[in-house]
Amino acid sequence: MYATPNATYNFAKRFSHYKDFYARFDGLIISKLGFGTFKKEPYKEENYIFSYAQALKTAILNGINLIDTAINYRYQQSEKEIGEALSELILKGEVKREELVICSKGGFIPLEFPFPENPYEWITKNIIEKELATQEEIELDQHCINPKFLRYSCEQSLKNLQVECLDIYFLHNPETQLTKIGKAAFFEQLESIFSLFETLVNEGKIRAYGLAVWNAFSYEQSNAEHINIEEVYDVACKVGGIGHHFKYLQLPFNIAKTQAYSLATQKMSDGNDYTPLQVAHKLGLGVIGSSSLLQMHLFQKPFRPEVGYVLDSTMKLSSDIQLALQFVRSTRGFVSSLFSSQHSEHVKSNTEISQIPAVNSAKYNLLYQMER
Repeated sequence: MYATPNATYNFAKRFSHYKDFYARFDGLIISKLGFGTFKKEPYKEENYIFSYAQALKTAILNGINLIDTAINYRYQQSEKEIGEALSELILKGEVKREELVICSKGGFIPLEFPFPENPYEWITKNIIEKELATQEEIELDQHCINPKFLRYSCEQSLKNLQVECLDIYFLHNPETQLTKIGKAAFFEQLESIFSLFETLVNEGKIRAYGLAVWNAFSYEQSNAEHINIEEVYDVACKVGGIGHHFKYLQLPFNIAKTQAYSLATQKMSDGNDYTPLQVAHKLGLGVIGSSSLLQMHLFQKPFRPEVGYVLDSTMKLSSDIQLALQFVRSTRGFVSSLFSSQHSEHVKSNTEISQIPAVNSAKYNLLYQMER
């Protein structure tokens, strides 16, 4: 089972009183806010004494149907908690699998919780000795894009999440490999990876795939980690033909990191430079924004009153976190934007932005002329 147009539409209908909270892409109706499960510094013990499960259930019951994770988040714990939460909600009849858009990523060595005493031995035993990759293919002891390893990662994610199929599967931070192998070898490897992903589609294990990056799409073109989106798209067309399933990009976007919308870092075959969002639109790709709150670094000082008024002239939003989510939710060109929370009350507060309209384009663009 996987997300379907009719089921996602029926899910959104339950929240018909929400304003500008759902977008249509590739036939699916997707919430403008998505629930993410990334936690920085996963080696800290404090990151394992909580669970995302209850907060995720709250998110779904309050209208969020996009769920994003990765096999390496908290050493597979995030995926497993999602699986537990979804199983409970589905068993109770509170949501259907087909109503949810579930995304995961592969590329980083996941290890597992509890953290192995010797992670290098874990990698040797679970990756190298099983011939999923060679030591030379593992960059920085943590990243690998060997197709055998990626197949293993995807199939392990399905087990962790307790689902039969992922709606979106992302190649996770592939720029990690660029400086090591070079761009020519990288794009040659990408052909093998996309061939695998198309095979996984045919096997019913994923529905679509994409790239999830940090700065690779927004770096200037001379940067060693810059990735040209149209070149990636061309690889998908070469591998999968006009019916390829390369449909999504994921990249960071927030009120302090706006390059995806504001900087023309991508050159297309027409010779012109465009922003990553513009390229995605031209190629028909859906974009999911990550790091909407910049891991909470946005709030070291309060937003200026003028910024708050532009984002919410109704004065109904009471926190800078809500304003930050109102900013990303209002940006044209994003299918959804992710936030993460382990507390149900915070999730409910975040979804309160659904009670007011998104900011119109004219007012939104004023924000780029204002200092925070």
